[in-house]
Amino acid sequence: MAVYSIKDLEKLSGIKAHTIRIWEKRYDLIKPHRTNTNIRYYTDNELKKILNVSVLNRHGIKISNIAKLNEEALKEEIMRISDLNPSNDNIIDSMIISMIDLDEFKFSNIINKQISKRGFKDTVIRIIYPFLNKLGVLWVAGDVNPVQEHFVSNLIRQKIIAAIEHLSVPFNPEASRYLLYLPEGEWHEIGLLFAHYLLKEAGQEVIYLGQSVPYSEILSAGAAINFDYILVSTTVMQSEFDFIQYLNDLAGAFPDKKIIFFSGFLNYRAEDLTENHIQVHNIDEFLELLP
Repeated sequence: MAVYSIKDLEKLSGIKAHTIRIWEKRYDLIKPHRTNTNIRYYTDNELKKILNVSVLNRHGIKISNIAKLNEEALKEEIMRISDLNPSNDNIIDSMIISMIDLDEFKFSNIINKQISKRGFKDTVIRIIYPFLNKLGVLWVAGDVNPVQEHFVSNLIRQKIIAAIEHLSVPFNPEASRYLLYLPEGEWHEIGLLFAHYLLKEAGQEVIYLGQSVPYSEILSAGAAINFDYILVSTTVMQSEFDFIQYLNDLAGAFPDKKIIFFSGFLNYRAEDLTENHIQVHNIDEFLELLP
C-alpha cells in the first residue's frame, strides 16, 4: 500500500490541496489517516476516490451531487462519462487506477483501445508519456509503490517490444545505422525502446544493446561493427558518475560518429561538449532528427 500526502493527491488529480480539504470537511468526501504525530496521509483507496471525483467534476457535475454517490454509483457514473468524453485526462486517470489495483487486463485494455483509435506512435506520445510523467513526480519523491511502478513499466515495455516486432518496413539502401544502449547501472529503457520503434519506422537500421551496458562493451562493439550514430540515455543520477565526462570519452573513442543523448537531469555549457554531440530534450526534438 502506497502512502500519499495531500500534495501528491493534488499533483495526480489536478485538484488543489485547499479544495480537497474543503471537500473533506464539507462533504466528508474522503477521510485522511493520521500518523502518531498527527500528520495526515492518504492511501490508494483515497487516491482512487479523488481521481474518480476529479473526472466527474471536470465534466460539470457538482461536488455536492458527487458526494451523494455510493461506490457503485460512482463507478457507473465514471463509466458513463468516460464513454461519452474519452479525453486524455480521463484515460490517464483510468490508467493510474488500474496501476493502483495491479489490474493487468484493464491497463492493457485501455492502451489497446487507444492504439486502435490513434495508432501506436500517437498513443505513446499523447497517453503513455504523460502518464509516466505524472507518476515520475511521485516516484522521485518516494511516494509510488515500487511494485506498482514495475508492474506498469513492464506492461508498457512489452507493448513497445511487440510493436517493434510487428513493424514491416521495406529495405532502405540509404539507411543510417544507430547503436542504442543504456550506460552501466541504468535500467529504465522505455524511452530507448520507443526510440528503437521510431527509428525502425523511419526505415533506419538499429543495433539495440539494451540496459546497463559496460563502457568496455561499447568500445568492443565499435571495433566489431559499423554504425553512424550512437544513441545513449540516462534518467537516474548515479553517484560518482559524470555523464558529461562519459559523453566526452565517447566522442574521443568515436570521433567520426554523431552521439545523440538524452538526460533528464543534465545541465551543461556548450563548451563542455564536442561538435558531434546532439542533446535531445524531449520526444518532439528526437522526431525532428529523423530522416
